[in-house]
Formats: sequence, C-alpha cells, structure tokens
Amino acid sequence: MPTCVVAEDEELLRTALLGMLAEAWPDLDVVAACDDGGSALDAIAEAQPDIAFLDIRMPGLTGLEVAAATAQASPKTQVVFVTAYNQYAIDAFERGAVDYLLKPITRERLDATIQRLKARTSTAPNSGALEELVEKLRGSIPASRPAQPLAWITASAGKETRLIMVEDIVYFQADNKYTVVMTKDGESLVRTPIRELLDVLDPVMFKQIHRSTIVNMRAISSVTRDESGRGTLKLRGRAEALPVSLTYMSLFRNM
Repeated sequence: MPTCVVAEDEELLRTALLGMLAEAWPDLDVVAACDDGGSALDAIAEAQPDIAFLDIRMPGLTGLEVAAATAQASPKTQVVFVTAYNQYAIDAFERGAVDYLLKPITRERLDATIQRLKARTSTAPNSGALEELVEKLRGSIPASRPAQPLAWITASAGKETRLIMVEDIVYFQADNKYTVVMTKDGESLVRTPIRELLDVLDPVMFKQIHRSTIVNMRAISSVTRDESGRGTLKLRGRAEALPVSLTYMSLFRNM
C-alpha cells in the first residue's frame, strides 16, 4: 500500500484534497495531514512516504523548501506541488520531472497525476530535476500569502512586561507551556506556540530549524555540520549554539 503526506495550510482545501484522494485512490495510505511546512518536513523525514502533496505557500517552511529538504530527508518520496500560480510557474512544472495540481483541483487532473505516480512507484525520483525546479521557482513565487508580518510582541520577564521589536529577536524556542523569546539582552516568555508564530512572522527573516526552534536568519554568524549531516548555529550576540535538525539543513546549503 503506497503512503503519502499531505501538506496544505488552509483547512477547507486540505479536507477537500484528502476527500478526493480517498475516492480516487482508495489504496493510498495518508500517514500525515499537515498545516505548515515544518510539520510536513518532520512527517516526511519520519514516515519516509512514497508521495508528498505540498502546497507551495505555507507558514514556516514553504513547499519549495520542504521539497528541497525532502530530496535528502526522504530520497524515495515523489513530490506533487499544489499551486494556484500563473502560467510562468506552470511552464516550469511542465518542463520538470515533478507533478503539480492547479487550484482549484479537478478530479480529472488528480486522476492524471495519480496515474503518473503509479507508473513511477518503481523508479527513484529525479532529485536533480527537483532541485533545479525548486531553484528556478524560488524567485518567481511569493513565499507566503501577502500579509503584514508581525513587527513587535509583548512578552513577560518575571513581573515585567516587555515590548520587543521582532527584528531584535535572535530566536524563539518552545519550553513546556511557554515559548522563550531570546534577544541579545536575555529571555522573555510568551504563551504563543511555535506553530502560531510561524503564521505571523516574516518567512524571509525567520526560519524553523528544529521542531521547537525558530531562528532569525540575520542573527546567524556561522553554521557547522557534523559527520551525520546535522548542524549547529553560532549566533551574533549570544554565547549558546542552536542545533539544526537534519531535515532543516537544506536551508544552509549555500552557507
């Protein structure tokens, strides 16, 4: 039985796609249905699915970033992008070895995609073609839905409530019921979970690097890799180092 991960941040669209897949491909086992890029990448790395349906624009990691990391985290996974973009993007998909579904998804198009996926289940994905396509599309497709990103937050430090400009935050880190907000001057706490922060932070400035950590890319001074491929970030203005999960190391390929 083939397995898949579905990643779509809009609940109605995610539910609709899951329903269409259940009807069109009853034997397909959906092992995870995710609403953000970080969760999708974690699910792909853990489940090693045969197929991943990835919405291109998602909070945290975009579908493009998840696809780029999937080539290393789960090399056997066939990627299908779900998109609502213009003809330029569609032309790029048509020339690549990667399937796509254009929103609104039609049953006819889904059936055609399923047939191609079934035909390719015995062959390994062309990771080189996927990486080439991702690089081609990075600059032409917006990373997230147009919205004003968060500019400041209020956080508590003991009995004090602080107003912190987002650009001054070095990283966020989940800590039990709270999220630590770390700046050069020290830590504060908010009750907002990591998942919700990904929805409102600037996706260009802030990237998830671990299930529990979001880092300000401008605060990174260097990245090192160990023999297993995992990474460690050194930060400007902070002595501690941050671990980077293997599945997120593709973010630092050019560093």
